[in-house]
Amino acid sequence: FFSGFQVAPETKAVMKWLRSIPFVLSASLHGGELVVTYPYDYSRHPMEEKMFSPTPDEKVFQMLAKAYANSHPVISDRSELRCGGNFVKRGGIINGAEWYSFTGGMADFNYLHTNCFEVTVEVGCEKFPLEEELFTIWHENRDALLNYMEMVHRGIKGIVSDKFGNPIKNARISVRGIRHDVTTGN
Repeated sequence: FFSGFQVAPETKAVMKWLRSIPFVLSASLHGGELVVTYPYDYSRHPMEEKMFSPTPDEKVFQMLAKAYANSHPVISDRSELRCGGNFVKRGGIINGAEWYSFTGGMADFNYLHTNCFEVTVEVGCEKFPLEEELFTIWHENRDALLNYMEMVHRGIKGIVSDKFGNPIKNARISVRGIRHDVTTGN
């Protein structure tokens, strides 16, 4: 996934952690815009910019991103004259590669190499907000974060077991029509 890149030790540690614990949902918080992006962040055609690049789970990712965006008081504001206003017609969400393509993102890694679905939340238009702005940013994002976390209860869940009721480790789960399997945890 990161071929040709020097991977930082902390990134390797997070990758190992994600592979060792069966996380299913995560979010990366960034500054610099006000929008929720979802995979793929890297365009299927690397020379193409702003190219829609959906995963097989496009509908799930849209649902997850909307859960966050619709609960955020500013992202859900329909004014196009505000920070993030250029995403209003899209409901405050966008496929990452359609916004701008980049390689080596954690959301793409999580989707391709773990069971974890991750969105990227751009929490505000200031890339490096001042300390006195953090309290407001927290309050603008608190309910959206809680609503997003509740999405962990959506979808398929349960225990895959053998005929004796013993859990089956690393069982592959397939959903007809979606070409992206997940595996059971320990």
